[in-house]
Amino acid sequence: MASNRRIQVEGYTYFITNLTYRRQRFLSDNIDLFWNAVEAAKQKTLFDMTAWVILPDHFHLLIYFDKGNISNIMKGIKLAFSAHFRKTQGLTAGRTWQNGFWDHIIRTEEDLKRHLDYIHFNPVKHGLVRRAVDYPYSSIHLFKEFYPEDWGIAASDKPEGDFRE
Repeated sequence: MASNRRIQVEGYTYFITNLTYRRQRFLSDNIDLFWNAVEAAKQKTLFDMTAWVILPDHFHLLIYFDKGNISNIMKGIKLAFSAHFRKTQGLTAGRTWQNGFWDHIIRTEEDLKRHLDYIHFNPVKHGLVRRAVDYPYSSIHLFKEFYPEDWGIAASDKPEGDFRE
């Protein structure tokens, strides 16, 4: 199997997209397991999550770290979640995630804003809610000063771009 070559740059924010295996819809139903996996990964590599959205079959994150490796951070999150998820399901084996993940280094303020908008509009895009602010597993609630309540309504504020879902 070929491995992805990633540019590893410390001190930058990364936009991450990760999909469940065969886009199975279990992720948001196991949100506590996801956050426990994030905390477990932080024990190995310190990082900050600037923004996030956790959907049934994938997630998007904005992650910042000073020291470390994005591949190791993602490996830590995915392994910790998988182990606990399989245990709660009574499974001893089985895939939880699609291979790899997609990453993008944020380079400018405009790039950051575009990715923040994409993350926060994603539940609307996928038909989970009509208004972005209504989705519970999103960091939009931490950005109230940037997003008015009427932002991110279906068919109104759709961000443009390729975000690799």
